[in-house]
Amino acid sequence: MKIIFFIFLLTGSLMVRAQEQIKWPGGKKSAIILTYDDALPSQLKFAVPQLKTAGLTATFFLTSDIDSLSIPQWRNLSKNGFELGNHTVFHPCAGTDDNPVPSDHYTAYQIIREIEVMDRFLYAVDGKTKRTFAYPCAETTLGGKDYVDSLRKYTLVKYARAGGDSTAFITDFKRLDPFRVPSYGLEGGESGAQLIAFVKKVQRGGGLGILMIHGVGGDYITISAEAHRQLMRYLQTQQKETWITTFQQAMDYINKRIPLKAQKL
Repeated sequence: MKIIFFIFLLTGSLMVRAQEQIKWPGGKKSAIILTYDDALPSQLKFAVPQLKTAGLTATFFLTSDIDSLSIPQWRNLSKNGFELGNHTVFHPCAGTDDNPVPSDHYTAYQIIREIEVMDRFLYAVDGKTKRTFAYPCAETTLGGKDYVDSLRKYTLVKYARAGGDSTAFITDFKRLDPFRVPSYGLEGGESGAQLIAFVKKVQRGGGLGILMIHGVGGDYITISAEAHRQLMRYLQTQQKETWITTFQQAMDYINKRIPLKAQKL
């Protein structure tokens, strides 16, 4: 009986070491990243003021939908510590009614070229040369073929955010593929309580949680401005315990401590 108990303890110890949690800066116990996709007007109208009021930063994955009216606002956000990431020029996705640019006949080269063009566009906005990427519609395939390794090979992108649900947060950093970083993709209509529940789950696990947000109080895949405000208020009270940062800053921090490598499919 004693031998069995010893083996159990040893096995448990090895499992903890295999999934050793990272030590976050400033003695914080977890990390949260807020990401916003598609350069939506509602993000500038509602999300950004709420973020600023709470003293929080975030990552915005932009497409070529940015224009002469919004570009000065995005540029100002970059100057104030927010991250502008690449979300392609045309946001190609598997052909559906709400995605006017179907990706079904795209090749890996075509989308990589599109990412490169968007990089140049964003350089004109914020003057930065190396940035992160979010897969349009969280799809890592084009016409049924995975293009992640092609993207990795061209070295245009530092890290890439993928999709997931409310269980998609990270505690096993040794197995984290920097080109398939999971996130909680909101489906629209989530309440403030649901968003806070996800954060609390990440906090209990001492890990990293990423929220993928689209519309805030408008546009599409929308959460209400009030739900977003409730999340901001909660996060504002958690900054001593939880690191709230940008996607690139968090991934750079992790990569320096646990060098990230591609995982086999």
